[in-house]
Amino acid sequence: MSTRVRFDYSGLHVLVTGGSNGIGLGIAAAFAEAGAAVTITGRRAFASEYESDLSRFTYHPLDVTDGGAIESLAASLSSLDVLVNNAGANLPGGRDEYVPDVFEESVRINLFGAYRMAAACKPLLARSALEGGASVVNLASMASYFGIVFVPGYGAAKAGIVQMTKTLAAAWARERIRVNAVAPGLTRSNMTARIQELPEFVRADFARMPMSRWGTPEDVAPAVLFLASPAAGFITGQTLPIDGGYSIA
Repeated sequence: MSTRVRFDYSGLHVLVTGGSNGIGLGIAAAFAEAGAAVTITGRRAFASEYESDLSRFTYHPLDVTDGGAIESLAASLSSLDVLVNNAGANLPGGRDEYVPDVFEESVRINLFGAYRMAAACKPLLARSALEGGASVVNLASMASYFGIVFVPGYGAAKAGIVQMTKTLAAAWARERIRVNAVAPGLTRSNMTARIQELPEFVRADFARMPMSRWGTPEDVAPAVLFLASPAAGFITGQTLPIDGGYSIA
């Protein structure tokens, strides 16, 4: 994060789903550097099974398609000020999302899981004393707005994230819970590893993108910290593109 930009989350509790790698890890690390107590989730049984050092976080294994596991995780938390719904996947298991069952699985992972987590954490967030209110920050995508033919289920789910963000923002404002989202463009992560191996696809995107480069988790994290902070206390229901200008060119 920029040396000129500082956030103070001391004494606050943040939950980042899918915080074990990629964009989620970048967001979790930024909150930890800002003083927050950060809980992350991942699909492996133990934090030690990941290549990255996750020792500064509280780790919980979680399958976001398991509603009971989501409820159990929320019940285990004593407080919560910020929820970042980052966990997601495309082409689950490497399978074709045009197959109806795989399409449905992608939507369960990327949309239903985010809603269940927000709903389970709502009572905790409503008790937060964070100035400007507690926050949910969802991860949308450029696939929320454009037809990405490789991942129809993922795109449908991410479009749903944008609408869910608006609806929950309107519904939960009176309980001092703000709900926003960020929509990353091409960002280096495990999820985009397949795309990084398709130079023709990447060249076409770069030709459209004014900034013509891959984004990084460090590009996304500061925007999330801003949206969750009191500096964004009058912002709710919005989805902020972090895409190098892709969506406006």
